[in-house]
Amino acid sequence: MVTHPLKYFFNSFRFIPLRNYTKTFKHKDMTDIFDKLRDKKSALGQYRSVAHGYISFPKLEGPIGPMMTFRGKEVLTWSINSYLGLANHPEVRKADADAAKEWGLAYPMGARMMSGQTKYHEQLEQELADFVCKEKAYLLNYGYQGMVSIIQSLVDRNDVIVYDSESHACILDGCQLHFGKRFVFEHNNMESLKKQLEHAKKVAEKTNGGILVITEGVFGMAGDLGKLDEIVALKKDYSFRLLIDDAHGFGTMGEKGAGTGEHFKVQDGIDVYFSTFAKSMALIGAFVAAEKKIIDYLQYVMRSQVFAKSLPMPMVIGALKRLDMLRSDPSHKANLWKVVNALQSGLTKMGLDIGETNSSVTPVYIKGPAELAGNMLIEIREFHKIFCSVVVYPVVPKDVVMFRLIPTAVHNLEHVERTIAAFKDLKDKLEAGYFNKPIEEFIAKYNVKIEDF
Repeated sequence: MVTHPLKYFFNSFRFIPLRNYTKTFKHKDMTDIFDKLRDKKSALGQYRSVAHGYISFPKLEGPIGPMMTFRGKEVLTWSINSYLGLANHPEVRKADADAAKEWGLAYPMGARMMSGQTKYHEQLEQELADFVCKEKAYLLNYGYQGMVSIIQSLVDRNDVIVYDSESHACILDGCQLHFGKRFVFEHNNMESLKKQLEHAKKVAEKTNGGILVITEGVFGMAGDLGKLDEIVALKKDYSFRLLIDDAHGFGTMGEKGAGTGEHFKVQDGIDVYFSTFAKSMALIGAFVAAEKKIIDYLQYVMRSQVFAKSLPMPMVIGALKRLDMLRSDPSHKANLWKVVNALQSGLTKMGLDIGETNSSVTPVYIKGPAELAGNMLIEIREFHKIFCSVVVYPVVPKDVVMFRLIPTAVHNLEHVERTIAAFKDLKDKLEAGYFNKPIEEFIAKYNVKIEDF
């Protein structure tokens, strides 16, 4: 029997290059870039014909919520980052629609610096700054490019960056643009951080530069928290500035939802606070907050904003509405944590491994070879009708398959019980050898047409 290529899709993650290395080549004739790309297959792209539409680029359809449609079937969905359930909230939908009707999607035209400034952009910035206890905030069009641009703007070639090894790709890309030295410390390892800070301090003293430490409030894959309290405590010995990406903490962590810094009671020790609207706010956009003079500086140097069109008015009005609901109605966060606690405690009681998460992000680690991940994914989606993401090596150790669940405030305890039972069944079947079969058998069993992938 010919082995279906989908079997090897998950193994391809281990071959993704982490750096581009410059090599010296002997003189050759020029080649057309497109000719090269037409034949080039990336580590994941080589499996596009067998993964596209099912594993990669799946289509979830219908109103955003716990129950959505995948390939014509209703599935219980744990892959939507609308933590507080605001994406399809009627008040939010009305605010979005009313703003689009009044302003359209074009206004304001131009970049903020030139012709795209409005009182509503300024109002949103001030309300965000007040909420996260900073002097001033600056709106960003997108989280990813915003973080890249923040890093590029905060440091010059004389400065040194020290960052967590499991930082998000936007942080890694921002660090790669840095012309100065950068050091990486082992994930959440304070001894490793101290060691790298010693290296950074020696460099900075020679270059007359400063040190910028970058980490996350909540690490979005495993759900563990950055050790912000311990990191802030090191500032007195190493005189660094601290930049935090709190995309998964904003709205979910802290007494009032102001983020992971509030949770640890060290918000004052965070020099530059960043978050996106794409999670708890269920919207497009992001913001950065810090002392007034730093934000004043960033407004004139962040190329991702200086040379980009202003955030459209419906996005701004929509963000104001969401922020108001986040601040004024604690039931959204309370409902979220009711679901989170029930799901995580239930999985643990069933003998399932959820790692070290202490946030709403809920990973389920199942010991098994990566090549069986495809069989397990088909089983959980087709038999149990549950849609969630799956991750394998090198994101997780070899012989471990991780399913990533994102609880929201609009899930309920019935959804939780169904999901716990499904993962217990998955674990039992794996231990019984049920998945030790060619993936073709699972494709045929559930009539997953290969040509539809």
